[in-house]
Amino acid sequence: MTTERYWDDAEVGDECLSPEYEVTEAKVMAYAELSGDFTPVHTDETYAKTTPFGTRVAHGLFGLAISDGLKTQSVYRFVPGMSLGWSWDFLEPIKLGDKVHVKFSVASKRLSKSRPGWGIVILPSELINQDGVVVQKGEHRLMIPCRPEAL
Repeated sequence: MTTERYWDDAEVGDECLSPEYEVTEAKVMAYAELSGDFTPVHTDETYAKTTPFGTRVAHGLFGLAISDGLKTQSVYRFVPGMSLGWSWDFLEPIKLGDKVHVKFSVASKRLSKSRPGWGIVILPSELINQDGVVVQKGEHRLMIPCRPEAL
């Protein structure tokens, strides 16, 4: 069992690799249904063959969602906190059949100025496919609780 970390437990420079995730047709179609985005480059192979990708690709925001989910499945994870936002870039297509994982690290940390007992960490992250290609990258700003004082 992995122990979830408080803000105090994070050290600048800590790194982690997530488990792997396979992007399948069923998952892309489920994301299309969930998001309401049925753009044909994601859902219609005949159409997608006419695009620069030459095949269907996953939604860019699906890649971000995968990245966030994989972080929560990693051995390095935090007690539940609050996402303060993402800066995220789409670099390469994510194709059906790709197997991706996330590499993330703790770049910085500071105590919250507005919420006592909480701290903020900045987590640069890369979504990497089976060929070692970074398909998406950015950073997650996350507010997490500090370790409770001993009673």
